[in-house]
Amino acid sequence: MIDKKWLLLIQLFGFLHSQAQVHLPQLVSDGMVLQRDTQLPIWGWAAPGEKLTLQFNGKSYTVVTDAKGKWLVTLPAMKAGGPYEIDISASNKIHITNILVGDVWLGSGQSNMVITMERVKEKYLEEITSTDFFPIRNFFIPTLADPSKTHEDLPQSKWVVADAKTILSFGAATYFFAKQLYNTYHVPIGIINSSVGGAPIEAWISEEGLKSFPEETGTIARWKDTAVLNTNARKQELQNSINRIPRKETDKGLTEPVKWYDPQYQPKGWHTISIPGYWADQGIKGLNGVVWYRKEISVTEDMTGIPAKVFMGRIVDADQVYINGKLVGNITYQYPPRRYEIPAGILQEGKNIITVRVTNTAGKGGFVPDKPYYLTANGKIIDLKGAWQYKVGDVFAPLRINPNNVPVSLQNLPTALFNTLIAPITRYRIKGALWYQGEANSGRPEQYSKLLPALINDWRTKWQNPGLPFLYVQLPNFMEMQYQPSESQWAILRESQLKTLSVPNTAMAVAIDLGEWNDIHPLNKKDVGERLALAARKLVYGESNLVASGPLYQSATVEGNKIRILFNNTGSGLITKDGEPLAYFAVAGADKKFVWAKAVIENNTVLAWSDEITQPLYVRYAWADNPDGANLYNKEGLPASPFRTDH
Repeated sequence: MIDKKWLLLIQLFGFLHSQAQVHLPQLVSDGMVLQRDTQLPIWGWAAPGEKLTLQFNGKSYTVVTDAKGKWLVTLPAMKAGGPYEIDISASNKIHITNILVGDVWLGSGQSNMVITMERVKEKYLEEITSTDFFPIRNFFIPTLADPSKTHEDLPQSKWVVADAKTILSFGAATYFFAKQLYNTYHVPIGIINSSVGGAPIEAWISEEGLKSFPEETGTIARWKDTAVLNTNARKQELQNSINRIPRKETDKGLTEPVKWYDPQYQPKGWHTISIPGYWADQGIKGLNGVVWYRKEISVTEDMTGIPAKVFMGRIVDADQVYINGKLVGNITYQYPPRRYEIPAGILQEGKNIITVRVTNTAGKGGFVPDKPYYLTANGKIIDLKGAWQYKVGDVFAPLRINPNNVPVSLQNLPTALFNTLIAPITRYRIKGALWYQGEANSGRPEQYSKLLPALINDWRTKWQNPGLPFLYVQLPNFMEMQYQPSESQWAILRESQLKTLSVPNTAMAVAIDLGEWNDIHPLNKKDVGERLALAARKLVYGESNLVASGPLYQSATVEGNKIRILFNNTGSGLITKDGEPLAYFAVAGADKKFVWAKAVIENNTVLAWSDEITQPLYVRYAWADNPDGANLYNKEGLPASPFRTDH
């Protein structure tokens, strides 16, 4: 047998040898896209003092690593093209293939930048089934957060080439952005998608970039303390261990002799309820627990014996969907659409039973309105909206949580995502940055007018590119409509985004018409991506005559009992998109009590007034969480940004 000391020495030698091997950052790998028309740093690590040779495009570059084992080779600027290969030789050899040179864009933000083509595949089926795939590459970075220090490299990730199998994993907004640019300029497009759902903007800014924000700098200092990090890690492990403890099942739907999804089950004591809808609005007040839904449908013979699909909209929170006793799908949280495949053989001619088990622990449980609810097979559709039967399977006792034992989500802390998901890529040359974020900061909307410029300036500093183009999406309409003029934190955050246009070399895609009242993740990502591409074409690619934005507020003057509003970016002229009278304008006098206004387009300006206000001073447009029906556009079909003059 090998002596344990020798075994340890062998393991140590192997570890040191692996550390001495030349290795590259995650981004520098097969399938990568390199930025055209600029010098290109290629970097990595090896043993201190090691000599290595890099060969690319017929040229050879030799470099020796520094005392920390770091090395850097700078390739000359190149025109778009490829594919190319890189060979690196030292104590080991590395071969990188399928390299393209084109334009590289960083896409960052929160969940609406994360959402993939898989989520929107029914809406854009032609994109998924197309056989014409473009030289578009995607590099999606998995989530990792660390508020204590910057990292040298990213979590394990790779470049993915767009094809029929991979396109579903591409970020939807960035895919449509990239496709539009490719169709226009015919150069390869690389997207680095560094986004995390629910993350606030301050998590994406470096420590240096947050120096003028005292609250954030205090938090940064606290989380650099190893003891604080370790304490939080212990809380997280305790929470994980609690979650791993098997809970005694108390749901009657699963504990009774015949389970409630079993076709042999005979329902007793069930009541009528409507889908879609929340159970709290239909007589089940204050319940956190499990509610079972059941419906009998009739299926014709031509819908059987083949695969089918059931759409159950969106469900708050978790669900299991059974058809004739067979589980066809389940999701554990509220946001994804429920689109479940039904294997051939499950549907039967005649009577079929659909049973849905819904679990909710907070807020209103049930089925989100204005979503698709139907079953389809062989081109036929069975509508599932309307009356169902329900029965409560379990009632959860109120949670008793000690806040001192709740772990902090590291991704929400200042610098935590910059350190791990941005800092490691700032050497990689990019054409510009795309940003879709703000929902997580809507509770502090005024601060966003300082944080967003701080992020832009911080990234430009880190990339050593003072003019780095920065394009961002203004938050879309969301939540319930208000039928009277009212205050809105989302409107203030949109205003903060509008103000950021004062930062040079920035552009904003207005999305006030692309949201959904009942979904913080609206499906229309094509228009988002294409509006970002319009902005890029004008700001970055130099199409100076292109109308790339909808009308933006410029100034307002009082004319008697009316207010005349002037706009930039009117394009070929102002219009109402739907041909209806202008909507969502409001005016107020000195008391700032707003009332709805009449408004008309006159000489490419808007004139707004109300018979209730004889001396108007202020005007607002689309000032609401969800100004559904706001209809001021330019003739190029781009919507006006919300605005107010009373600040």
